[in-house]
Amino acid sequence: MNSKFLMKIIINIFALLVVSYLVPGFEFSDIWATIVTAVVIGVVNTYIRPILQVLFLPISIVTVGISAFLINVVLLWGVSYVVPGFEIDTFLTAVISSLVLALVSTFLHKVVDTKK
Repeated sequence: MNSKFLMKIIINIFALLVVSYLVPGFEFSDIWATIVTAVVIGVVNTYIRPILQVLFLPISIVTVGISAFLINVVLLWGVSYVVPGFEIDTFLTAVISSLVLALVSTFLHKVVDTKK
């Protein structure tokens, strides 16, 4: 397995755990649900998100990127329906979680990249 891919998954698992600690209503039943969620989010962000961003590009231009953010929110919320043991209570929780997850994940990826 590629060590860079494995490091991204570990960072995403840690970021998801941080979000579940910080945001009420963003919950995992156990660590395995967190691991599966990190992998599924990675697959969704790699294959589905780019297609949706191209499809919604005209709307994204008009809304100055807000629709791109909403695509991330809907995809995160959708993952919670697919992965057993991962729950997001409300759409507002999904919005807040998506924002916090993006911030925490970006921070952790920058920390790991500067260590090299």
